[in-house]
Amino acid sequence: MRIEQLQAFIAITETRSFGQAAKKCGVTQSTISRQIQSLEQDLGLPLFHRSTQAKLTLGGEKLLPRAQKICQEWHKASKECADLIEGRQPELCVAAIHSVCAHYLPPILQQFCLDYPEVQLRVTALGSDRALKVLRDGLVDLAIVMNNRFLTNSAEIELAVLYEEQVDVLMAAEHPLTQFDRIPPSELVKYPQVVFKDGYGMQRLVQAWFEHQNVQIKTAMELNTLDAFRGVIRQGEMIALLPHKALTDSYNDITLAIRPIQPPKLATLENEVEAANLLSRQVVMVTTSDRLMIPPIAHFYNLVKDFGKQTKLEQSQLIER
Repeated sequence: MRIEQLQAFIAITETRSFGQAAKKCGVTQSTISRQIQSLEQDLGLPLFHRSTQAKLTLGGEKLLPRAQKICQEWHKASKECADLIEGRQPELCVAAIHSVCAHYLPPILQQFCLDYPEVQLRVTALGSDRALKVLRDGLVDLAIVMNNRFLTNSAEIELAVLYEEQVDVLMAAEHPLTQFDRIPPSELVKYPQVVFKDGYGMQRLVQAWFEHQNVQIKTAMELNTLDAFRGVIRQGEMIALLPHKALTDSYNDITLAIRPIQPPKLATLENEVEAANLLSRQVVMVTTSDRLMIPPIAHFYNLVKDFGKQTKLEQSQLIER
């Protein structure tokens, strides 16, 4: 059974004529006749009494309301797909990690709203694992997360690296560790840690780094918002290892202090580079190849990529200085 057969069937019931139905459908009368004959063969009973006027049989009367409903749904689906191709969609949904939402996306969001004012932009701050899950479930169109090749390595996934950033130590302004310009790893293990909750890429990164040092992290608390981190840290001797952009709002806070971590002195250069890489995170944008066929999604994707290129250029210029 094909949709054009049902459309031919409905056209005949409306015009009461095979010939008029052929004109309405833009095909020959013989084509209409073949479509109805094939449909009758599929159903196993006649649909019309062949007389001066095409009159429905009992089987035709049973089929008509169903055929009308199917064709109506087909028309709606076809229109929605056409709207997608032409860039007419009601909303675009993005999931991103908290620091990206706060400090990376705002200028991009403003530009997108200017370019596509008719598209409702919805942005949700989530941990990396959760953001990738809602992307896989089709609840968002793009996710901007900390890279995890085990979760993003799939044939349909499109991934763009946006930037890499070092992980620093956040502490209270009067914390004993402020005596160091670069904090030795051996000093970090002396103090209780505040970490992200399970499901956040940063939790895995910090845990892996401590395991690399062959020491046990002293986890005192698990949180999931940067405001909560700052509120707890400024109260005592707890510390947190957080990525650079997540600390943007902390640099001007006189109750807090930030220090980089001293890379460990290892036996080989290769191992030292490896250890240093463990103290940084890579932020990526993830979507699926089919979504990039939709103009608003592709436009947002390219805006973020271009902004990422500019960010990496600025980072390289700072390093050269």
